[in-house]
Amino acid sequence: MAYFSYVAVLAQILPVRDPIPLLAAAVNLAVIKGLLVLAWAESLRGNLFFGVLRDWYPAPLMLLAYREMGWLAPAHHTHELEQAWIVWDRKLLNDWGLRALIEFFSPVLPAVLELAYLLVYTTPLFSVFMLTAYRRRQRVDAFLTLFLPAILVCYGLFPYFPSEPPRTVFPGELFPSADTWFRHLNWRLLEGQAIRTSVFPSAHVAGGFAAAFGMIRYLPEHPWVGLFLLVLAVLIATAVVYGRYHYAVDAAAGLAAAVVSLLIVVALERRQARAAR
Repeated sequence: MAYFSYVAVLAQILPVRDPIPLLAAAVNLAVIKGLLVLAWAESLRGNLFFGVLRDWYPAPLMLLAYREMGWLAPAHHTHELEQAWIVWDRKLLNDWGLRALIEFFSPVLPAVLELAYLLVYTTPLFSVFMLTAYRRRQRVDAFLTLFLPAILVCYGLFPYFPSEPPRTVFPGELFPSADTWFRHLNWRLLEGQAIRTSVFPSAHVAGGFAAAFGMIRYLPEHPWVGLFLLVLAVLIATAVVYGRYHYAVDAAAGLAAAVVSLLIVVALERRQARAAR
């Protein structure tokens, strides 16, 4: 609710074209009303149906939250930030040999990285499903309290760091030598879904690590789930830089967002535990 209120206000302030200010206000008011109605409906005798619906309601809202940031894209990019960020990518991929190391295992590792990048969209769905399947549905709220801020903070910072991905600003430079089917699929998906507001911080990396931290913390009885997601998160962080979807600084900032979200949740839970004693 805080995020969609924030976007509605931001749309009134930024120099965006009509009818985006009115559209953002109307759509986000409807989203907030939907959240309140679901909360009220679940409160009626603790209705299980509406409880489960609330568990899954954030999934489409995450896509909407991302798309709305596209409404706030600037008319033109100066590429000043990108010119500074690419310096670190050149060091990491060329000077320090990350690209050569990855392509030493070509085409297997490049394909795995592209697949990991594709799977990032499933991490919250997979996490909620596993909590439900292992009869820990009561922990979904706690998981989402950790996961959602990590993603939404990244989206919320986009307007302050206007930038475009390295694949478009520096076409051909540092591109992977390995050409895989998963890479072609990712590029086709991005052609119609990518926004031009910003790539900093990387919500892909934030989401991957936040999901891993959440499952490690809230499903410790089945450690394979958290470990699997942690490995996937590392692959995603590598993939976004190697595949030229993000700059290395984007990935680092995305990881920082997930860590900060985890630390805040841990602090809040400890405070609640002390207050309950």
